[in-house]
Amino acid sequence: MGEPPPTCGVEDGDKSPTRWIRTARFGARRRAGLATVWSVIRRRAPSTDTSAQRSLTDADGSDDDRWAAVCERRRSADGSFVYSVKSTGVFCRPSCPSRRARRENVAFHSGPKAAIERGFRPCLRCDPLDEGRPHPRADAMAEIARYIREHADEPLALEALARRAGLSPFHFQRTFKAVVGVTPKQLQSAERAQRFKRALREGSSVLDATLDAGYGSTSRAYESRDAAGAMRPSDYQKRGRGERVRYAVSESAVGLVLMAATERGVCSVLLGESEEALIAELNEEFSEADVRRSTADADALAPWMRALQAHLAREASRPELPLDLRGTAFQLRVWRFLAQIPEGETRTYSQLADAIGAPSSVRAAAAACAANRHAVLIPCHRVLRGDGSLAGYRWGVERKRALIDAERSPKQR
Repeated sequence: MGEPPPTCGVEDGDKSPTRWIRTARFGARRRAGLATVWSVIRRRAPSTDTSAQRSLTDADGSDDDRWAAVCERRRSADGSFVYSVKSTGVFCRPSCPSRRARRENVAFHSGPKAAIERGFRPCLRCDPLDEGRPHPRADAMAEIARYIREHADEPLALEALARRAGLSPFHFQRTFKAVVGVTPKQLQSAERAQRFKRALREGSSVLDATLDAGYGSTSRAYESRDAAGAMRPSDYQKRGRGERVRYAVSESAVGLVLMAATERGVCSVLLGESEEALIAELNEEFSEADVRRSTADADALAPWMRALQAHLAREASRPELPLDLRGTAFQLRVWRFLAQIPEGETRTYSQLADAIGAPSSVRAAAAACAANRHAVLIPCHRVLRGDGSLAGYRWGVERKRALIDAERSPKQR
């Protein structure tokens, strides 16, 4: 009788019959265990009509819409379909947090039973068979979420929150996000931002709103709002759809200035020589919004405009106004750094790229400066070429020179 072939896990020097028997027994136990697991899976799968549980086609709706739901991990789509991944043999719910599969490997099914009958097994991360059963720690996480909202203006360490929940910090973070949908830090930041905006709408000063919301400084408040305002270019293409934009135009030391604002803050500051041209530029940027000239009884726009005029006349420092910044995450990083350049100082585009941690993105940093729509409030005029020359400026090189020269001169008393 010939020797049995080597099996996985058997070293070349270990060919004893006892080792072969142990390996065979392990394989039998493994096959029996898998059969048990699949029997449990089939019992847990929803017992709806099998004829209704099938692979979906475009006749049942748009595969593009379902793929978009998967890419966005849209929780609202859970329960309407599942998707399978051919390369891994698993099926998932649309909100599954696992790494996104290639589109050509993905198929859509109307429910778990349809996916199982085609040989796919359920994902262990999102558990698509667990429909409607609440998370075992849902009540505890809801209580922590309420605590975070009530104490958003206080420092909340992850370790302290984890102790309240009786979990390790790592386990608490994962459980909280699975139940609530965001991390504890994200929830606290969102609550602070809401308090900040609410205080501004109620007439509080920027400083009072900052302190009431729990920010240590106004720069922290703007940094948080900027991060929340980051958007994809496709979002900006909506051109302010459904928003209300009010604007005012006034004379200043550098020509005409147009200031526009939404309910979030100043969304645009434009400089020029023609009022018609400035209004046309604003309408182009917010072509889908309700754009109207501000009336005399406007709450915030008039004092904001006066503060900007005083700064341009060298009678006051650059005003710290709430800004409605709209751009990519990279652009927001650039604009945040620009706002930190001290008055009277300049930086080169290379220094700017280094400062935001992207030394090889000099051209992208320059493009972000050119995309700035908040003249003076986001002082992109303080960035020069490496040789010290002025380079371009959205509102004219001569105006850029005038702004730099004015900032280097003493303020009027």
